[in-house]
Amino acid sequence: MTEDATFWNGLAERYSRMPVDDPDAFERKIALTKAQLTPRDAVLDIGCGTGSLALRLAPSAAQVHGLDLSSAMIRIAEAKARAQGVDNVTFHVAPFNDSFTAFEVGSLEAVCAFSFLHLVEDRPAALRRIHRLLEPGGLFVSSTLCLGETWVPYRPLLLVMRWLKKAPMVKILSKQTLVREMHEAGFVDVSEPDVGAKAVVAFVIARKPR
Repeated sequence: MTEDATFWNGLAERYSRMPVDDPDAFERKIALTKAQLTPRDAVLDIGCGTGSLALRLAPSAAQVHGLDLSSAMIRIAEAKARAQGVDNVTFHVAPFNDSFTAFEVGSLEAVCAFSFLHLVEDRPAALRRIHRLLEPGGLFVSSTLCLGETWVPYRPLLLVMRWLKKAPMVKILSKQTLVREMHEAGFVDVSEPDVGAKAVVAFVIARKPR
C-alpha cells in the first residue's frame, strides 16, 4: 500500500495536467450519476485522485467526500476546490480498507468508484465494504478498466512495468466477473448504461436493496 501511495504521489502533478482519456464518455457518466443524486445526498468518491469527479458532483449533493491514498493528489484536489469556491467537498487521505472508519455503516446515499476497482487487491472485500457504507436503496456507480476483455497479454506487460516502477498494481478482470462480484456483494438493479466508452471500460450502476 505504501508502495502504491509513493507511485501516485510521484505521478500527481503530471496526472493533474493530463486530459481525460475519453471526454465524451466521461461527460455522459457524470450526467447519469448526477441524475441519480438528490440535494440531500452524502456522496463518497473513492480513489478521487485530484478531485475532478467529486467537484463536478458537488452541485448535485449536500456533501461530497473524496478519498485517495495519495496525499499529493489530495493537495491538488483541495487547491482546486478552493479555486472553484466549492465548500461542500471534503477530501481524505487514506486507503479504502477496514482501517478507514470515517463513515458509519449505512450513512451514505451514494458511493462512486471511478478508475478504482481494478487497482484493488481484494475487490470482493472492497465491494462488501461499499455495500455496508450505503443506506438501504443507496446508489453505487463505478467505472472500471476490464483488461480481461481483450486478447492483449497485459498481465506480463504490467508485471514488467510494475517492476520498473512505471505502473501501479492492476488486476486483470472481465466485465462479467465484475458484475458477478457486485451481485455476490449484495447489490441489485445492476446495469451497464451505454455511455460510448471503450470496450475495456465497464460503467456500472447498482443499488443496495431497500
